[in-house]
Amino acid sequence: MRKQDLVRAVARQTDTSEAQASAAVNAVIATIQEALARREEVNISGFGAFRVVERAAREGRNPRTGSQMTIGPRKSPAFRAGTQLKRAVEAGE
Repeated sequence: MRKQDLVRAVARQTDTSEAQASAAVNAVIATIQEALARREEVNISGFGAFRVVERAAREGRNPRTGSQMTIGPRKSPAFRAGTQLKRAVEAGE
């Protein structure tokens, strides 16, 4: 499912226009993004939690030359699924 498919589904389920659904979907995504940028965790009850994780520095290889290099530490977004979401996926709903 792409973002446009999600917008169409939201519009259909809420009986609103695609423009209104697109604004709502974009607002939710932007709000989650802004919270993560502030290093806040975003918990959506029954769905899951978005958070920022710290990735340690590690050794890697340059794929072109094969030479060894150090990949620096970084922050990365992560998602942890909630119990209801896990059950829905398991049941195939």
